Amino acid sequence: MTGAAVPYRGGVADGGALAGRPLRLRARSFPPGRLVVMAIVNRTPDSFYDRGATWDEAAAMERVHAAVAEGADIVDIGGVPAGSGAEVTVAEEIRRVVPFAAAVRAAYPDLVISVDTWRHQVAREACAAGADLINDSWGGWDQRLAEVAAEHGAGLVCSHAGGLPPRSDPHRVRYDDVLADVLKTTLELAGRAVAAGVDPSRILIDPAHDFGKTTRHSLEVTRRLGELAATGWPVLVSVSHKDFIGETLDAGLHDRLAGTLAVTAVCAWLGGRVFRAHQVAQTRQVLDMVAAIRGDREPARPVRGLA
Repeated sequence: MTGAAVPYRGGVADGGALAGRPLRLRARSFPPGRLVVMAIVNRTPDSFYDRGATWDEAAAMERVHAAVAEGADIVDIGGVPAGSGAEVTVAEEIRRVVPFAAAVRAAYPDLVISVDTWRHQVAREACAAGADLINDSWGGWDQRLAEVAAEHGAGLVCSHAGGLPPRSDPHRVRYDDVLADVLKTTLELAGRAVAAGVDPSRILIDPAHDFGKTTRHSLEVTRRLGELAATGWPVLVSVSHKDFIGETLDAGLHDRLAGTLAVTAVCAWLGGRVFRAHQVAQTRQVLDMVAAIRGDREPARPVRGLA
């Protein structure tokens, strides 16, 4: 165990023990008022949004350079699309992700590197290559991920996918209370991670918009995000161009930026801490504006009316 234990009672971690705690990844420490951008870099030929724009390793590295220049704090590397499609074996996912993670680590020794995977084998190899965070979008489907995070001193994202297996879509999914289910799942996963030896300051929870949810479910999760933030665990928000935004606005895949930024602003105001995004510069500006309105960040050039 690398951190102090967090009280855990009946599936609910004690938020009071976490209130005000910084999020610590690699050598970085992000205080509660610091809103964090996680840039998406997909090492896939068929990702839902960019359709393979960073499949080529040189293009992927250019994406990393641009994301860092635009203000990304974390780079999230994924080797398997979230949706259905051609099978990607463990060996192939490792081939796509691990050498690239090592190359990013060599280029940016202090950058926080995340790997988007639900497989412990991939996570172990990626952490050995320099990854600092395991971004598990599939709700602990592979229970050994916490073991890998503890072994390497890495962080872990504990998400809610409604119990669905990886790469599957929801079908007529129902919840008595979707937010209650999200809380139960993510807090149980966080508690198990702490019990497995993961440093509590390296754990995030993620409601996982769209995963195991209808559009109405994702909208409800958004407006009630403060309930997740109130647990004390840092909340990861991953909404970039997702289907619930498209269905809400009747907007095509590449017409969802305004909706994405609107959801980002709402979630930031309600207590979200880390924001996974395709458009880093725009997301950084939205988060900086929200932080300034809250009083957590000074304006960059406050000269109006002072001359």
